[in-house]
Amino acid sequence: MISHYAELTREELADVVRELLLIGQLIDRSGMAWCISAFGREEMLRIAIVEWAAASPIYARRMQTALGYAPAVAGQGDVPTIFKGLQLDIGAPPQFMDFRYTVHDARHGEFHLDHCGALMDVEPMGEEYVRGMCHDIEDPTFDATAIATHPRAQVRPVHRPPRTPADRTPHCRWTVSIDDAHPEAVAIPELTLNERSRAAGLELAPIDPAEDGAADYAGPLVSDLDLAAFSHSALMRIADEVCLQMALLDRGFTLALESRVTSPEQLLDIRRKQLVGVAGIAGARLARALSLPPDTKGALRLLALHPMLNPAAYVSTEVGTDALVVRPSPADEDGAWVSLIGPEWFVPLQVAVQALDPHLDVEVSGLGEGWRVEVVRRAEPAPEASEVAVVRFSTGADFAFEPRRSLPITPV
Repeated sequence: MISHYAELTREELADVVRELLLIGQLIDRSGMAWCISAFGREEMLRIAIVEWAAASPIYARRMQTALGYAPAVAGQGDVPTIFKGLQLDIGAPPQFMDFRYTVHDARHGEFHLDHCGALMDVEPMGEEYVRGMCHDIEDPTFDATAIATHPRAQVRPVHRPPRTPADRTPHCRWTVSIDDAHPEAVAIPELTLNERSRAAGLELAPIDPAEDGAADYAGPLVSDLDLAAFSHSALMRIADEVCLQMALLDRGFTLALESRVTSPEQLLDIRRKQLVGVAGIAGARLARALSLPPDTKGALRLLALHPMLNPAAYVSTEVGTDALVVRPSPADEDGAWVSLIGPEWFVPLQVAVQALDPHLDVEVSGLGEGWRVEVVRRAEPAPEASEVAVVRFSTGADFAFEPRRSLPITPV
Protein backbone atom coordinates (compact mmCIF):
# COMPACT_ATOMS: atom_id res chain seq x y z
CA MET A 1 0.00 0.00 0.00
CA ILE A 2 1.46 3.37 -1.07
CA SER A 3 1.69 5.96 1.69
CA HIS A 4 -0.77 8.86 1.49
CA TYR A 5 2.25 11.06 2.18
CA ALA A 6 3.84 10.05 -1.15
CA GLU A 7 2.24 13.04 -2.88
CA LEU A 8 4.16 15.51 -0.72
CA THR A 9 7.53 16.95 -1.66
CA ARG A 10 10.54 16.15 0.46
CA GLU A 11 10.42 19.64 1.99
CA GLU A 12 6.71 19.33 2.77
CA LEU A 13 7.27 15.91 4.31
CA ALA A 14 9.91 17.27 6.69
CA ASP A 15 7.41 19.88 7.90
CA VAL A 16 4.60 17.34 8.18
CA VAL A 17 6.69 14.94 10.28
CA ARG A 18 7.40 17.72 12.78
CA GLU A 19 3.69 18.51 12.87
CA LEU A 20 2.72 14.88 13.37
CA LEU A 21 5.13 14.51 16.29
CA LEU A 22 3.58 17.53 17.99
CA ILE A 23 0.03 16.41 17.19
CA GLY A 24 0.78 13.10 18.89
CA GLN A 25 1.76 14.95 22.06
CA LEU A 26 -1.56 16.80 22.01
CA ILE A 27 -3.54 13.55 22.23
CA ASP A 28 -2.99 13.79 25.97
CA ARG A 29 -4.22 17.38 26.15
CA SER A 30 -7.47 16.15 24.64
CA GLY A 31 -7.99 12.86 26.43
CA MET A 32 -6.83 13.68 29.96
CA ALA A 33 -9.19 16.63 30.36
CA TRP A 34 -12.14 14.24 30.08
CA CYS A 35 -10.47 11.70 32.39
CA ILE A 36 -10.16 14.33 35.12
CA SER A 37 -13.84 15.14 34.70
CA ALA A 38 -14.89 11.48 34.82
CA PHE A 39 -12.49 9.97 37.36
CA GLY A 40 -10.59 12.76 39.15
CA ARG A 41 -6.98 13.93 39.01
CA GLU A 42 -5.28 10.95 40.69
CA GLU A 43 -7.01 8.40 38.49
CA MET A 44 -6.13 10.50 35.44
CA LEU A 45 -2.46 10.13 36.38
CA ARG A 46 -2.79 6.35 36.50
CA ILE A 47 -4.50 6.33 33.11
CA ALA A 48 -1.69 8.42 31.60
CA ILE A 49 0.98 6.07 32.95
CA VAL A 50 -0.71 3.03 31.41
CA GLU A 51 -1.37 4.88 28.16
CA TRP A 52 2.31 5.71 27.57
CA ALA A 53 3.90 2.62 29.14
CA ALA A 54 1.69 0.36 27.00
CA ALA A 55 2.72 2.09 23.77
CA SER A 56 6.16 3.70 23.82
CA PRO A 57 8.25 0.49 24.06
CA ILE A 58 6.49 -0.85 20.96
CA TYR A 59 6.84 2.18 18.77
CA ALA A 60 10.38 2.95 19.97
CA ARG A 61 11.50 -0.46 18.70
CA ARG A 62 9.59 0.03 15.45
CA MET A 63 11.43 3.30 14.75
CA GLN A 64 14.80 1.74 15.62
CA THR A 65 14.17 -0.95 13.01
CA ALA A 66 12.75 1.42 10.39
CA LEU A 67 15.73 3.81 10.54
CA GLY A 68 18.51 1.29 11.03
CA TYR A 69 19.68 2.15 14.53
CA ALA A 70 18.30 -0.91 16.33
CA PRO A 71 20.82 -2.65 18.62
CA ALA A 72 22.80 -5.45 16.98
CA VAL A 73 21.53 -7.65 19.81
CA ALA A 74 17.87 -7.04 20.67
CA GLY A 75 17.49 -5.33 24.03
CA GLN A 76 21.20 -4.51 24.31
CA GLY A 77 21.26 -0.94 23.01
CA ASP A 78 23.09 2.08 24.38
CA VAL A 79 22.34 5.60 25.59
CA PRO A 80 22.68 7.27 22.15
CA THR A 81 20.08 4.79 20.86
CA ILE A 82 17.68 5.86 23.61
CA PHE A 83 18.25 9.53 22.71
CA LYS A 84 17.70 8.91 18.99
CA GLY A 85 14.38 7.32 19.84
CA LEU A 86 13.29 10.33 21.89
CA GLN A 87 13.97 12.60 18.92
CA LEU A 88 11.37 10.65 16.94
CA ASP A 89 8.84 10.12 19.72
CA ILE A 90 5.45 11.82 20.07
CA GLY A 91 6.23 12.02 23.77
CA ALA A 92 9.11 14.40 23.02
CA PRO A 93 8.22 16.48 19.92
CA PRO A 94 11.13 18.66 18.77
CA GLN A 95 11.40 22.18 20.20
CA PHE A 96 8.03 21.99 22.00
CA MET A 97 9.78 19.54 24.32
CA ASP A 98 13.28 20.94 23.81
CA PHE A 99 15.51 18.05 24.86
CA ARG A 100 19.26 18.81 24.98
CA TYR A 101 21.46 15.71 25.16
CA THR A 102 24.87 14.95 26.66
CA VAL A 103 26.62 11.60 26.13
CA HIS A 104 29.37 10.59 28.58
CA ASP A 105 29.87 7.11 27.15
CA ALA A 106 27.75 4.34 25.67
CA ARG A 107 26.11 3.58 29.01
CA HIS A 108 25.89 7.03 30.60
CA GLY A 109 24.36 10.30 29.54
CA GLU A 110 21.95 13.00 30.53
CA PHE A 111 19.41 15.37 29.07
CA HIS A 112 17.76 18.59 30.10
CA LEU A 113 14.80 20.50 28.74
CA ASP A 114 15.46 24.11 27.78
CA HIS A 115 11.73 24.40 27.13
CA CYS A 116 8.96 22.02 28.18
CA GLY A 117 5.67 22.79 26.46
CA ALA A 118 3.89 20.26 28.66
CA LEU A 119 5.09 22.15 31.74
CA MET A 120 3.87 25.43 30.27
CA ASP A 121 0.45 23.82 29.94
CA VAL A 122 0.17 22.49 33.50
CA GLU A 123 1.95 25.16 35.56
CA PRO A 124 -1.12 27.45 35.47
CA MET A 125 -3.15 24.55 36.90
CA GLY A 126 -1.13 24.48 40.13
CA GLU A 127 1.59 22.51 41.91
CA GLU A 128 -0.48 19.32 42.27
CA TYR A 129 -0.74 18.99 38.50
CA VAL A 130 2.94 19.80 38.01
CA ARG A 131 3.97 17.10 40.48
CA GLY A 132 1.55 14.70 38.89
CA MET A 133 3.14 15.12 35.47
CA CYS A 134 6.81 15.64 36.37
CA HIS A 135 6.96 13.03 39.16
CA ASP A 136 4.08 10.52 39.10
CA ILE A 137 3.87 10.14 35.31
CA GLU A 138 7.46 10.76 34.23
CA ASP A 139 9.17 8.31 36.61
CA PRO A 140 7.56 5.14 35.22
CA THR A 141 7.06 6.32 31.63
CA PHE A 142 10.65 7.53 31.04
CA ASP A 143 11.86 4.11 32.14
CA ALA A 144 9.23 2.41 29.98
CA THR A 145 10.60 4.24 26.95
CA ALA A 146 14.22 3.48 27.84
CA ILE A 147 13.68 -0.26 28.31
CA ALA A 148 12.75 -0.55 24.64
CA THR A 149 16.51 -0.18 24.15
CA HIS A 150 17.84 -1.97 27.24
CA PRO A 151 15.93 -3.63 30.14
CA ARG A 152 18.43 -2.28 32.68
CA ALA A 153 18.25 1.35 31.55
CA GLN A 154 17.19 3.88 34.17
CA VAL A 155 16.20 7.55 33.80
CA ARG A 156 16.56 9.52 37.04
CA PRO A 157 16.02 13.21 37.90
CA VAL A 158 18.75 15.63 38.89
CA HIS A 159 16.12 18.34 39.32
CA ARG A 160 12.58 18.82 38.05
CA PRO A 161 9.50 20.96 38.65
CA PRO A 162 7.84 22.39 40.61
CA ARG A 163 10.41 25.04 39.73
CA THR A 164 12.31 26.81 42.50
CA PRO A 165 12.77 29.64 41.77
CA ALA A 166 9.61 29.92 39.67
CA ASP A 167 11.51 30.85 36.48
CA ARG A 168 14.24 28.19 36.83
CA THR A 169 15.91 27.00 33.63
CA PRO A 170 16.53 24.48 32.32
CA HIS A 171 13.09 23.23 33.26
CA CYS A 172 14.46 19.84 34.32
CA ARG A 173 17.57 17.65 34.11
CA TRP A 174 17.80 13.85 34.07
CA THR A 175 20.52 11.21 33.99
CA VAL A 176 20.30 8.07 31.85
CA SER A 177 22.35 5.03 32.79
CA ILE A 178 22.60 1.37 31.86
CA ASP A 179 24.08 -0.85 34.55
CA ASP A 180 24.07 -4.61 34.90
CA ALA A 181 23.44 -4.07 38.61
CA HIS A 182 20.09 -2.38 37.90
CA PRO A 183 17.06 -4.61 38.31
CA GLU A 184 15.54 -5.66 35.01
CA ALA A 185 12.44 -3.62 34.24
CA VAL A 186 9.06 -5.32 34.32
CA ALA A 187 6.53 -4.32 31.66
CA ILE A 188 2.93 -3.52 32.58
CA PRO A 189 0.29 -6.10 31.51
CA GLU A 190 -1.29 -3.68 29.05
CA LEU A 191 1.93 -3.61 27.04
CA THR A 192 1.54 -7.31 26.30
CA LEU A 193 -2.03 -6.70 25.12
CA ASN A 194 -0.94 -3.82 22.90
CA GLU A 195 1.86 -5.92 21.42
CA ARG A 196 -0.84 -8.21 20.00
CA SER A 197 -2.47 -5.36 18.07
CA ARG A 198 -2.36 -5.08 14.29
CA ALA A 199 -0.61 -1.72 14.70
CA ALA A 200 2.26 -3.23 16.67
CA GLY A 201 3.21 -5.72 13.95
CA LEU A 202 2.13 -3.77 10.87
CA GLU A 203 4.54 -3.95 7.95
CA LEU A 204 5.24 -0.69 6.14
CA ALA A 205 7.07 -0.07 2.87
CA PRO A 206 10.87 -0.27 3.20
CA ILE A 207 13.00 2.83 2.68
CA ASP A 208 14.69 3.08 -0.71
CA PRO A 209 18.45 3.44 -0.03
CA ALA A 210 19.09 4.70 -3.59
CA GLU A 211 17.16 7.96 -3.15
CA ASP A 212 18.84 11.29 -2.46
CA GLY A 213 19.13 12.00 1.24
CA ALA A 214 19.67 9.90 4.33
CA ALA A 215 17.96 6.51 4.36
CA ASP A 216 18.62 5.84 8.05
CA TYR A 217 19.83 7.30 11.35
CA ALA A 218 22.64 4.79 11.80
CA GLY A 219 25.28 7.53 12.10
CA PRO A 220 26.15 9.68 15.11
CA LEU A 221 23.53 11.15 17.43
CA VAL A 222 22.92 14.81 16.52
CA SER A 223 21.73 17.70 18.66
CA ASP A 224 18.68 18.57 16.53
CA LEU A 225 17.53 16.00 14.01
CA ASP A 226 17.46 17.61 10.57
CA LEU A 227 14.40 15.96 9.08
CA ALA A 228 15.01 17.64 5.72
CA ALA A 229 18.24 15.62 5.41
CA PHE A 230 16.27 12.39 5.11
CA SER A 231 15.26 11.02 1.72
CA HIS A 232 11.69 11.21 0.46
CA SER A 233 10.98 7.54 1.15
CA ALA A 234 12.58 7.76 4.62
CA LEU A 235 10.32 10.70 5.50
CA MET A 236 7.27 8.82 4.23
CA ARG A 237 8.18 5.91 6.46
CA ILE A 238 8.75 8.19 9.45
CA ALA A 239 5.39 9.92 8.89
CA ASP A 240 3.61 6.58 8.72
CA GLU A 241 5.43 5.34 11.83
CA VAL A 242 4.46 8.47 13.75
CA CYS A 243 0.81 7.91 12.82
CA LEU A 244 1.17 4.36 14.17
CA GLN A 245 2.64 5.83 17.36
CA MET A 246 -0.62 7.73 17.77
CA ALA A 247 -2.68 4.60 17.12
CA LEU A 248 -0.68 2.64 19.69
CA LEU A 249 -0.97 5.47 22.22
CA ASP A 250 -4.73 5.66 21.69
CA ARG A 251 -4.95 1.91 22.15
CA GLY A 252 -2.99 2.24 25.42
CA PHE A 253 -5.44 4.97 26.45
CA THR A 254 -8.37 2.68 25.66
CA LEU A 255 -6.86 -0.24 27.60
CA ALA A 256 -6.41 2.04 30.61
CA LEU A 257 -10.02 3.24 30.38
CA GLU A 258 -11.58 -0.20 30.00
CA SER A 259 -10.90 -1.17 33.61
CA ARG A 260 -12.24 2.13 34.94
CA VAL A 261 -15.41 2.99 33.03
CA THR A 262 -18.80 1.99 34.36
CA SER A 263 -20.30 1.19 30.96
CA PRO A 264 -19.43 0.78 27.26
CA GLU A 265 -21.27 4.05 26.67
CA GLN A 266 -18.92 5.95 28.99
CA LEU A 267 -15.89 4.45 27.23
CA LEU A 268 -17.24 5.48 23.84
CA ASP A 269 -18.07 8.99 25.07
CA ILE A 270 -14.56 9.66 26.42
CA ARG A 271 -12.87 8.18 23.35
CA ARG A 272 -15.01 10.28 21.02
CA LYS A 273 -14.28 13.48 22.93
CA GLN A 274 -10.55 12.75 22.83
CA LEU A 275 -10.68 12.14 19.08
CA VAL A 276 -12.70 15.28 18.31
CA GLY A 277 -10.28 17.47 20.23
CA VAL A 278 -7.13 16.19 18.59
CA ALA A 279 -8.78 15.95 15.14
CA GLY A 280 -9.57 19.65 15.10
CA ILE A 281 -6.14 20.81 16.26
CA ALA A 282 -4.41 18.37 13.90
CA GLY A 283 -6.47 19.71 11.02
CA ALA A 284 -5.52 23.28 11.85
CA ARG A 285 -1.80 22.57 12.20
CA LEU A 286 -1.54 20.48 9.02
CA ALA A 287 -3.57 22.98 7.00
CA ARG A 288 -1.31 25.81 8.12
CA ALA A 289 1.93 23.89 7.57
CA LEU A 290 0.96 22.92 4.00
CA SER A 291 -0.84 26.19 3.11
CA LEU A 292 -3.83 24.18 1.94
CA PRO A 293 -6.50 26.11 0.02
CA PRO A 294 -9.68 26.62 2.07
CA ASP A 295 -11.93 24.85 -0.42
CA THR A 296 -13.38 21.37 -0.89
CA LYS A 297 -10.31 20.04 -2.70
CA GLY A 298 -8.02 21.37 0.02
CA ALA A 299 -10.27 19.76 2.63
CA LEU A 300 -10.15 16.36 0.92
CA ARG A 301 -6.37 16.58 0.78
CA LEU A 302 -6.32 17.47 4.47
CA LEU A 303 -8.43 14.43 5.36
CA ALA A 304 -6.20 12.17 3.27
CA LEU A 305 -3.16 13.33 5.29
CA HIS A 306 -4.84 13.44 8.71
CA PRO A 307 -3.39 10.98 11.27
CA MET A 308 -6.83 9.56 12.14
CA LEU A 309 -6.93 8.12 8.58
CA ASN A 310 -3.29 7.01 8.36
CA PRO A 311 -1.06 5.19 7.58
CA ALA A 312 -2.54 3.79 4.39
CA ALA A 313 -1.44 0.25 5.28
CA TYR A 314 -3.48 0.54 8.50
CA VAL A 315 -6.52 2.59 7.43
CA SER A 316 -7.85 1.69 3.98
CA THR A 317 -8.70 5.00 2.33
CA GLU A 318 -9.28 5.77 -1.33
CA VAL A 319 -8.98 9.43 -2.28
CA GLY A 320 -10.80 10.62 -5.40
CA THR A 321 -11.25 14.04 -6.98
CA ASP A 322 -14.56 14.71 -5.24
CA ALA A 323 -14.80 12.23 -2.36
CA LEU A 324 -12.92 9.98 0.02
CA VAL A 325 -13.89 6.34 0.62
CA VAL A 326 -12.94 4.40 3.76
CA ARG A 327 -13.02 0.58 3.70
CA PRO A 328 -12.66 -2.00 6.51
CA SER A 329 -9.01 -2.31 7.53
CA PRO A 330 -6.58 -3.50 10.22
CA ALA A 331 -7.37 -0.31 12.16
CA ASP A 332 -10.96 -1.48 12.59
CA GLU A 333 -9.72 -4.76 14.07
CA ASP A 334 -7.77 -2.73 16.65
CA GLY A 335 -10.73 -0.50 17.44
CA ALA A 336 -8.62 2.48 16.33
CA TRP A 337 -9.91 6.02 15.76
CA VAL A 338 -11.40 5.23 12.35
CA SER A 339 -13.58 2.52 13.92
CA LEU A 340 -15.42 5.24 15.86
CA ILE A 341 -16.37 7.10 12.67
CA GLY A 342 -19.05 6.35 10.09
CA PRO A 343 -22.40 7.53 8.73
CA GLU A 344 -23.88 7.58 12.27
CA TRP A 345 -21.15 9.79 13.77
CA PHE A 346 -18.55 11.82 11.90
CA VAL A 347 -17.78 14.85 14.08
CA PRO A 348 -13.97 14.34 13.84
CA LEU A 349 -14.18 14.72 10.05
CA GLN A 350 -16.25 17.86 10.45
CA VAL A 351 -13.90 19.57 12.90
CA ALA A 352 -10.89 18.65 10.76
CA VAL A 353 -12.23 20.34 7.61
CA GLN A 354 -13.68 23.25 9.60
CA ALA A 355 -10.16 23.98 10.84
CA LEU A 356 -9.46 24.87 7.21
CA ASP A 357 -12.64 26.95 6.82
CA PRO A 358 -15.59 26.97 9.27
CA HIS A 359 -17.99 27.05 6.30
CA LEU A 360 -16.86 23.58 5.23
CA ASP A 361 -18.68 20.44 6.28
CA VAL A 362 -18.86 16.76 5.36
CA GLU A 363 -21.62 14.45 4.24
CA VAL A 364 -21.00 10.78 5.02
CA SER A 365 -22.92 7.94 3.40
CA GLY A 366 -22.72 4.19 3.91
CA LEU A 367 -21.50 1.76 1.28
CA GLY A 368 -21.75 -2.02 1.05
CA GLU A 369 -18.44 -2.13 2.90
CA GLY A 370 -17.22 1.12 4.40
CA TRP A 371 -18.38 4.68 3.88
CA ARG A 372 -17.97 7.69 1.58
CA VAL A 373 -17.06 11.26 2.57
CA GLU A 374 -17.93 14.30 0.47
CA VAL A 375 -16.90 17.82 1.48
CA VAL A 376 -19.53 20.54 1.09
CA ARG A 377 -19.74 24.26 1.79
CA ARG A 378 -22.40 25.72 4.11
CA ALA A 379 -23.74 29.26 4.13
CA GLU A 380 -23.16 29.70 7.86
CA PRO A 381 -19.83 29.07 9.63
CA ALA A 382 -19.77 26.34 12.27
CA PRO A 383 -18.72 27.30 15.82
CA GLU A 384 -15.61 25.66 17.22
CA ALA A 385 -16.41 22.41 19.01
CA SER A 386 -15.95 22.53 22.77
CA GLU A 387 -13.64 19.49 22.58
CA VAL A 388 -11.31 21.40 20.24
CA ALA A 389 -11.40 24.45 22.49
CA VAL A 390 -10.16 22.26 25.37
CA VAL A 391 -7.05 21.27 23.38
CA ARG A 392 -6.51 24.84 22.23
CA PHE A 393 -5.71 25.60 25.87
CA SER A 394 -2.35 23.94 25.20
CA THR A 395 0.53 26.10 24.02
CA GLY A 396 1.11 23.32 21.47
CA ALA A 397 -1.99 24.35 19.52
CA ASP A 398 -0.24 27.41 18.08
CA PHE A 399 3.40 26.51 18.72
CA ALA A 400 5.77 27.73 15.98
CA PHE A 401 8.90 25.80 15.02
CA GLU A 402 12.17 27.60 14.31
CA PRO A 403 15.18 26.70 12.12
CA ARG A 404 17.88 24.76 13.99
CA ARG A 405 21.40 23.58 13.14
CA SER A 406 22.08 19.86 13.45
CA LEU A 407 25.40 19.17 15.19
CA PRO A 408 26.99 15.82 16.12
CA ILE A 409 26.99 14.96 19.81
CA THR A 410 30.29 13.49 20.97
CA PRO A 411 31.03 11.93 24.38
CA VAL A 412 32.19 14.43 27.01
